Amino acid sequence: MTTPSEAPLDTAEFIRILDREGRLLADAAEQAGTDAKVPTCPEWRVRDLVRHTGAVHRWAAAYVAEGHASRRPLADPPGLDGAELLTWFREGHAKLVRALTSAAPDMECWHFLPAPSPLAFWARRQAHETSVHRYDAEAARGGTPSELSPAFAADGVDELLRGFHARSRSRVRSEEPRVLRVRASDVDDAVWTVRLTQEPPAAERGASGDAECEISGPAAQLYLSLWNRVPFPAASGDHSLAELWRTNSAV
Repeated sequence: MTTPSEAPLDTAEFIRILDREGRLLADAAEQAGTDAKVPTCPEWRVRDLVRHTGAVHRWAAAYVAEGHASRRPLADPPGLDGAELLTWFREGHAKLVRALTSAAPDMECWHFLPAPSPLAFWARRQAHETSVHRYDAEAARGGTPSELSPAFAADGVDELLRGFHARSRSRVRSEEPRVLRVRASDVDDAVWTVRLTQEPPAAERGASGDAECEISGPAAQLYLSLWNRVPFPAASGDHSLAELWRTNSAV
């Protein structure tokens, strides 16, 4: 059964999801312990995950709260660990939620993907940033991960395909033109056509023309698989195209 297409999630909903996901991340990190390995990011321990996400939260909050008009470097996180690190993370996460909640809808600041407004961008981006890393923390803890709504997961697929990989830094390229389809099985109209060339991937909503390979499955699994956290739910057609995506799509 599919979820009917709905209006895009609004900024308030993204902030609510960010609030929830950050709390879940901190709880999972606390339960796992900061020295635990993160299986979805093999080079990281939980402390690295918490430091990274906490630094990103403070970086994002500064744009929203202070209105910086140009890109600023991500500050190095402090060398905290254990309970002190988790307290630092929770404080920064709460600061970000407050900044987004209290910001004026017409506030202006730097942002790096197309969006209806800077506020809409940062709420959406940080909700997805935190959601993916919450999954990482829960993978380190073990047990059943928290669920994502199909609508939110489908939005994350859209942000990744039409936002991140539209940028020049995307490494998913092909010497010969190729066409990949991505389809969520549980959200109506959640299908994307991705054209691969020697330029950055060009993704559009809808099933436009023939595709050599289709990656499909529930939106939440697609979301995590396209962020290289889990295997693709299903792939049909030319599997080498799915592998090309998997091998080169790290953001």
